[in-house]
Amino acid sequence: MEFWVGQTLNGLSFGALLFLLASGLSLMFGLMRIVNIAIGSYYLIGAYVALSALKFSGQLGLALLGAVAAVALIGVGMQRFLLARFHAEPQPQVLLTMGAAFMFADIALWLWGGDPQRLPTPRMVAFSVEIGPSVFPAYRLVVIAVGVLVYLFLWLIQERTRLGAIVRAAVDDQEMARGLGINVGRILTAMFAVGAGLAALAGVVGGPFLGVYPGADFEVIPLAFAVVIIGGLGSLHGALAGSLLVGLVDNFGKALFPELSYFTLFLPMALVLAIRPTGLFGKG
Repeated sequence: MEFWVGQTLNGLSFGALLFLLASGLSLMFGLMRIVNIAIGSYYLIGAYVALSALKFSGQLGLALLGAVAAVALIGVGMQRFLLARFHAEPQPQVLLTMGAAFMFADIALWLWGGDPQRLPTPRMVAFSVEIGPSVFPAYRLVVIAVGVLVYLFLWLIQERTRLGAIVRAAVDDQEMARGLGINVGRILTAMFAVGAGLAALAGVVGGPFLGVYPGADFEVIPLAFAVVIIGGLGSLHGALAGSLLVGLVDNFGKALFPELSYFTLFLPMALVLAIRPTGLFGKG
């Protein structure tokens, strides 16, 4: 029983982390039709910037804000100067963002070195709690709570505010939105910045228990795309469901069948695509 409770909580906390990453990718990939391979770079650079900001300021909150802001600016630069001219052209987008991902990886290696590092766990949650027969780190419960809060915040913005209605109009019919006086270019740039910032947030939140090291950027890319494909393009509910499914399957797969971890991870994605090609919550 202790094993199942512990692994379930581990899977949920990893799923919450994946949601932060995949919700940003879902904004870019699902709504804006931008295939951004550099999403893993935002994750890694966010964690590295937070490490440097923490050493400079000694304040984890400032480090978090600095990392999210810095990566959001990187995202704005990429969207405005590289990707805006290739709207709905997946091949140039893939090549551009893949090249950017390799460049970001080299820059990160040059600036921060190749040694694995780790962000510190906040002191106020650096303890363990008993949950049934299992002892679980409190910080991972915080990660689950952060994932839930970000989901609720994005849902409220998307479904219950005028800003959400403007974003949906800009995505669904750009010509009509321009006719109504909406600055579509500015809306898309802002969405891209939010997506990049969410990926950076995932890097900072995951830093204390996953670590920060070269190669982490490319490790999270297939997981993020698996979440978006399983959940359905552009669906916030799908990103949440896909994240929890991938988090749980990845965790139990590695614990029970470590030699088949990739098989157990991507089998659900293949089954979902075979039964429902648009994903669990995607529009047909």
